[in-house]
Amino acid sequence: MPVAPGQASKLATLARCQTCLCEHGFMRNRSCQTNLISFYENVSRDLDSGMAVDVIYLDFAKAFDTVPHKRLLVKLRNVGLEHSICTWIENWLKDRLQRVVVNGTFSNWTSVVSGVPQGSVLGPLLFNLFINDLELQRVKPVKEKSGDQSPAMEGAVQLLTRDAHSISHNSKRHYHDAFVCMNRMRQRGLLCDILLHVGTKEIKGHKVVLASCSPYFHAMFTNEMSESRQTHVTLHDIDPQALEQLVQYAYTAEIVVGEGNVQTLLPAASLLQLNGVRDACCKFLLSQLDPSNCLGIRGFADTHSCSDLLKSAHKYVLQHFVEVSKTEEFMLLPLKQVLDLISSDSLNVPSEEEVYRAVLNWVKHDVDGRRQHVPRLMKCVRLPLLGRDFLMSSVDTELLVRHHSECKDLLIEALKYHLMPEQRGVLSNSRTRPRRCEGASTVLFAVGGGSLFAIHGDCEAYDTRTDRWHMVTSMSTRRARVGVAAIGNKLYAVGGYDGTSDLATVESYDPVTNTWQPEVSMGTRRSCLGVAVLHGLLYAAGGYDGASCLNSAERYDPLTGMWTSIAAMSTRRRYVRVATLDGNLYAVGGYDSSSHLATVEKYEPQINTWTPIANMLSRRSSAGVAVLEGMLYVAGGNDGTSCLNSVERYSPKANTWESVAPMNIRRSTHDLVAMDGWLYAVGGNDGSSSLNSIEKYNPRTNKWVAASCMFTRRSSVGVAVLELLNFPPPSSPTLSVSSTSL
Repeated sequence: MPVAPGQASKLATLARCQTCLCEHGFMRNRSCQTNLISFYENVSRDLDSGMAVDVIYLDFAKAFDTVPHKRLLVKLRNVGLEHSICTWIENWLKDRLQRVVVNGTFSNWTSVVSGVPQGSVLGPLLFNLFINDLELQRVKPVKEKSGDQSPAMEGAVQLLTRDAHSISHNSKRHYHDAFVCMNRMRQRGLLCDILLHVGTKEIKGHKVVLASCSPYFHAMFTNEMSESRQTHVTLHDIDPQALEQLVQYAYTAEIVVGEGNVQTLLPAASLLQLNGVRDACCKFLLSQLDPSNCLGIRGFADTHSCSDLLKSAHKYVLQHFVEVSKTEEFMLLPLKQVLDLISSDSLNVPSEEEVYRAVLNWVKHDVDGRRQHVPRLMKCVRLPLLGRDFLMSSVDTELLVRHHSECKDLLIEALKYHLMPEQRGVLSNSRTRPRRCEGASTVLFAVGGGSLFAIHGDCEAYDTRTDRWHMVTSMSTRRARVGVAAIGNKLYAVGGYDGTSDLATVESYDPVTNTWQPEVSMGTRRSCLGVAVLHGLLYAAGGYDGASCLNSAERYDPLTGMWTSIAAMSTRRRYVRVATLDGNLYAVGGYDSSSHLATVEKYEPQINTWTPIANMLSRRSSAGVAVLEGMLYVAGGNDGTSCLNSVERYSPKANTWESVAPMNIRRSTHDLVAMDGWLYAVGGNDGSSSLNSIEKYNPRTNKWVAASCMFTRRSSVGVAVLELLNFPPPSSPTLSVSSTSL
């Protein structure tokens, strides 16, 4: 094998360092025979001296042939072989082939990926380097080594002759006992080398203990500061009692945090950089949050740069704003903090009336000093979201509001939003945007429906955080073929069929009180209708009135409590679904009393007109329709001959439909809803029975997967999503059903 200049000497040096060249196979005038003779003499000498001798012979024949080249090279680099030598050895080993001959027949050539070429003196050398760092304790080195066996044999003998009197001792109480002793010495003034002065109090200690626990003291006593050479140090801006507790903590690792000391302990711990105590103080304050003190704790956290506590306290204020706004702490807030709160999109309020009342109460707490701030405050109140009656009876009549012309302009803006609902898309701004509470989770509600010959009035809700279904209060009326939609923090059940007649009645669900309340009825009885929400208005289109298929449509304004007719669709549609996309409504498919429809039409509220768009790829009635990531999805339904599992989606920019992955189960009379970036297909009928199964679609993978099943089988079901802070309601039954039912 050709050897590069200097590489052989480097290998020899490394092997010598690794104790490889002391083996007889590598020494001049030595051999395996001389090794055995020397070994026999040493064993005989030990036996003659009365020692017990155990001998183990290990045969490593062919062992090196199993060592992979890659592992060998890694090992050689780890023992200190230079990169150039490793590269040289790698080039020598790689690209080798071998074959065997049996009875004159040659085998195929096979790559050699382990061992080294036979007969090379480099083989035992590399093998010894490979195994030489076995972690074996050495008691009596054995110098008689042959070329192949000695290192491992030496290790085996050493293991058998290990000194049985050597043990390792580790005391788990040592540190504790030592610090207990040091604390007693501190209390008795023994070996103390520092006296801390704070106020009228003097606290003794040991510099090494204080410096080891506190980065503040470490810097003071170890750097070139004058205090490092002093035995008396005066501290300022720290509470004496808190300092004494923290010095005690340095010795004992124990401290009690409570109402009586947290306000002095936290700033003291921050100064001394005792982060563990600081975190304990923050944890205690977090556990004490309530509406009466959360603003104070938030300010305290801000002053002392406790970012996590500040964030948690601020979140608590937003989530409990109604209660917080009635406290003395709120009344004493400066203007800027009030503006920051009432302008937040994350404010948790049942209605904007609570924000308006909070602002007026704050102003009236110091009316002479605060009346000039009313215009700035009212710009942050979302007046368009207040009811018309409240605007006229409480806002327009308030002298503090009427006194400012800017407030009159805001009131006019709110009234225009009410009086011109078809223009709400144009009138939208930050004051028309509903608030969304921080920390709220999305909850899917399944409302009504039917199974076999039963019509359901009960409702259940799916919490994505826990993957569980919960029963909630039942509706006052049983409803199948119902339209369901969410506006703000309320759920609306519109029309439907109660088993006897088609309905015009409407009721709403308040998740805060877990109750249903009646709302103003529609102008027309409608079952099998489509509903959707656009700019805070609830639209109902098509359906069946008990006598004929409908093309009429109407809308409901929760702010005024009124239903208003809008332009009729060009086609009569029952079992129709409606969705909102890009400021328009889309009525999709349905049944016109003679055929199942592939047609779709779009409603533009600003011009009160329905216009046709591209037909779907398939005829569909009773399909699920929802919008996700700017695309209109239609899933399942019935084409007049069978129940479907196919899915397609519409691009409004291209005015085209395309197929996507089909559902796992055929479904019609189900509902489809978008939630957390997924589409959920809920319940329905598979052509033979009602379903309680759920599946969800991931647009990023174009796949449907199973989700947890409902309590109840529901076809002709209505589904909508609310964002809720506190869910489920108290004492609601829960269910977690395996998704394998799909």
